[in-house]
Amino acid sequence: MDASTAVFTLDDLTARSARLVRRAQQLPPAGARPVTIAGRVGGWISPAALDAIAHHPGVRAEAEAAHLTAAPAARLSLDAVLADIAHTLQAAGFIRSWRNELLDVEAEGRRLARIERGAVRALGLLTYAVHLNGWSADGRLWVARRALDKSTDPGLWDTLSGGLVAAGEDLATALLRESHEEAGLEAVNLANHDPLRTVVRMHRRLPDGYQVETVSVSDCVLDAGVVPANLDGEVLEFRCVNMPELWAMLTQGAFTLEAELCVLDSLRHRLWA
Repeated sequence: MDASTAVFTLDDLTARSARLVRRAQQLPPAGARPVTIAGRVGGWISPAALDAIAHHPGVRAEAEAAHLTAAPAARLSLDAVLADIAHTLQAAGFIRSWRNELLDVEAEGRRLARIERGAVRALGLLTYAVHLNGWSADGRLWVARRALDKSTDPGLWDTLSGGLVAAGEDLATALLRESHEEAGLEAVNLANHDPLRTVVRMHRRLPDGYQVETVSVSDCVLDAGVVPANLDGEVLEFRCVNMPELWAMLTQGAFTLEAELCVLDSLRHRLWA
């Protein structure tokens, strides 16, 4: 398939992407305060969440911001302070799903500490997500339906694989890990994948807090005979869809917001680059 046989135009893709980007750019929740980590601005916290953690060593609440630091007097490193904060947020109902996974805490371009993944949105911390669009040799796209027990967007369609970059990982390593866990792919299957490119920096108010996330995507053509197989229980099913099927799914809102932006970006690159 090429641009001359597509069921949509470049203008269609551009217009739809622009609408989605507007949906992905929201101000922090009303009353939220900036969060500094070790003196660097790095998040947002709601008044209720701040009340829940305000008594912790290493937390200082001011009218204009909340400050999180190590607490030497209590013999707590910054990592330990953040771990205590995460457990308090969970007990107070601000964490929807405890993952036992650590993410890097970044502020003003520096990695400063690590924290439980489930706590990042309650603190409005920056995260990084990587996605893979897996294409067949005949121009169809592999897509994955999210498991029905996922805490966010259950049952919606997604890219072939995608997820957050874990603590200590770079983007390329995270892409390989997620592609193996979610689609059963090996490094050899992704040997010729495109370089990761940034699609959007998302700012969204969500039930579990404020999402600040840089979303990147890569494209890969899978060899004939490669069939995705989920290994981590987070995918309900896979499909390999042609362009009319894909466009119908996109226009019907069948995908998560992040996945649709990644797919639209891929279509623009593949058909009109």
